[in-house]
Amino acid sequence: MDSKLILDFLRDIVANNNRPWFLKHQTEYRAVKAEWERGVGQALERIVAIDPSVATQRVKDCTYRFNRDTRFSPDKSPYKNHLGAYVNARGKKALRGGYYLHMEPDHCLLAVGNYWLPTNILTSCRNEMMANEERWLSCVENGEFQRLFGSKGKETGTWEEMWDSPQGFGLTKLKTCPKGFPRDYGHAEYLRLKDYCAWHHVADDFFEGDGWLDEMEHVFRTAKPMMDFMNEVIDDYE
Repeated sequence: MDSKLILDFLRDIVANNNRPWFLKHQTEYRAVKAEWERGVGQALERIVAIDPSVATQRVKDCTYRFNRDTRFSPDKSPYKNHLGAYVNARGKKALRGGYYLHMEPDHCLLAVGNYWLPTNILTSCRNEMMANEERWLSCVENGEFQRLFGSKGKETGTWEEMWDSPQGFGLTKLKTCPKGFPRDYGHAEYLRLKDYCAWHHVADDFFEGDGWLDEMEHVFRTAKPMMDFMNEVIDDYE
């Protein structure tokens, strides 16, 4: 993938986020869009190889519009400053966990999992963790998972602050153990999670060429057991 082409355009958008400028640079945008979709197509092939459940997804199912929805935002900038793609067997709006690629100047990353889960599903996930503690810990406390995403989800902050950190597991957390669960549970930090999103930041030149596909596949394979654990619960609700 020509990541320089994409990131240079995104830097220009940051400096010129207005409709007149964008309309004058439609040719550049179309080239960027085509290159991004080519890369997403390559990624999709690799993801299908490790997760056949997403085989029905197409590139257009996984990519997002470049226009921002400004209806409820104080920021009225018309365009995003990033490109994202989310590969999920049930679509981009599903509760089920999936695989996310993000290109943004100085903020490129890979992520796996799910977020903003309803309370009833969270409760079921937490119960499943406690009932199958050994399997859960093997998913999130092995050396490679912790190398890529950090350990035990103990970091704190707003979800925006968490998203800006180099790596992590769990964008949002309760301050204390959730009601109805034992406060003295030895792994209560996992019960406090309100989502099961694991992310890993990469350098701006990560997506350059085709070599990134191997590393992307490794990152996604490493996090997939955690996501599968959660999806087995979530699938009962969708």
